[in-house]
Amino acid sequence: MTEKNAAYAGRVKYTEARSRKYQQRKSGKNSAEMRLLERAFALIPKNHRVLDAPCGGGRVSIHLSGKGYRVSAADLSEAMIKIAREKFAENGLSANVEQQDVEKLTYPDRHFDTIVSFRLFHHFPAVDIRRRVVNELCRVAGKNVVLSYFSPVSFTSMRNKLVASIGGKKSKKYSTSLSEVEGYFKAHGFRLVKDFAQLPLVHTLHVAVFERAGNSKP
Repeated sequence: MTEKNAAYAGRVKYTEARSRKYQQRKSGKNSAEMRLLERAFALIPKNHRVLDAPCGGGRVSIHLSGKGYRVSAADLSEAMIKIAREKFAENGLSANVEQQDVEKLTYPDRHFDTIVSFRLFHHFPAVDIRRRVVNELCRVAGKNVVLSYFSPVSFTSMRNKLVASIGGKKSKKYSTSLSEVEGYFKAHGFRLVKDFAQLPLVHTLHVAVFERAGNSKP
């Protein structure tokens, strides 16, 4: 499947070269994102078994492992899986890293206590894809899902809309309102615990923590 024919570019674009390039992130930005995740994971018990999907090059998995969580990692890209395994080895960590498609995970129901899905949701251009992925995350998560998304109520999102409206380049990153995201999770018996952002209305990236309510079914 080519990038042009894929449902969204993120499914196929992470070739070996692009995957290696993606690891070259500014240290300040990476630190800020990890601090944001730490705020969310302050709500997640340390004894939870965590799945990082998609794991990319493993930065979230490695960071959470360093905080004491038992982390497994999964990604669709073979190149990303290779890099994640390399990074785990470099950090002296042992973790299961395997190939999985977040639209159709092969794990049993409630197989992990918590699932973290970081910097993926904004790749989805259509409602049906978002629903399908949330369905799988909720099915496999026993207790919590930690999900990042791009808020439309931010300086960057509004600037991108303005640029597109006057004929400029349209962003390939799709923002989603918190109420829309909540709706997907509510359909599976999950409630919003808390939503985090570095600076609301300024930063686009948000991280929301959802929790399974009572004895709701997958």
